[in-house]
Amino acid sequence: MSGANKHPYHLVEASPWPAVGSAAAFTAAIGGVMYMHEVAYGVAVLGLGFALVLATMFMWWRDIVREAEYQGHHTPIVQIGMRYGMMLFIASEVMFFVAFFWAFFDRAIYPNDGVWPPEGITTFDPFDLPLINTLVLLLSGCTVTWAHHALQHGNRKDFMTGLALTVVLGAIFTGLQALEYSHASFGFTDGIYPSVFYMATGFHGFHVLVGTLFLAVCWLRGRAGHFTADQHFGFEAAAWYWHFVDVVWLFLFAAVYWWGG
Repeated sequence: MSGANKHPYHLVEASPWPAVGSAAAFTAAIGGVMYMHEVAYGVAVLGLGFALVLATMFMWWRDIVREAEYQGHHTPIVQIGMRYGMMLFIASEVMFFVAFFWAFFDRAIYPNDGVWPPEGITTFDPFDLPLINTLVLLLSGCTVTWAHHALQHGNRKDFMTGLALTVVLGAIFTGLQALEYSHASFGFTDGIYPSVFYMATGFHGFHVLVGTLFLAVCWLRGRAGHFTADQHFGFEAAAWYWHFVDVVWLFLFAAVYWWGG
């Protein structure tokens, strides 16, 4: 047929979402800095940036879902490229957290005053809420693996159940972390330990929130009849991301809460 593609690749159409997403992330970053430095309207700017990020995620995902489910653009060779892209994205996230661990261990092993944690800092009991959150995330890793295995074998009921449980567990983790922060004896600006603690655990909490939304979208797609045993990269990418979040938390628990405390 005239004009038909003679190759298996997907030449994407022009999209505004990369530019809009960059602007949204920049707005959120500026708002975060303003909030941390107690600048006026910092919360408002942070909220605006976060809302724009969510809107961009929704619109961009909508376009990709259309490409995958209705337009047939995600051929096997396209999926290989997407897998490489997700792997590189997770690798970049790993290096993001390496920076926080580097800062933590640099001060923990070579503290300025010879004491770590610094005097006056009362750390969290690692075997209280942090341990509970560790068990919650480990369980969520099991449920998302169950969901993936069920989908690969055409069991949509177990797929939906396991995915729903994973989303619920992610929400529980976020709630418990907020509860933990509410009982903290130190603030973000109270020294090097609080700053590194909140940056590392807070950004991990943000990743948990993003991963929960990612999996929730997959649940909604599954409810709409999307994903098959042979083609489900959207869910697979979410599962990879979730396992990455689990592993980072294990390092945070062992290094920051247990050893560092």
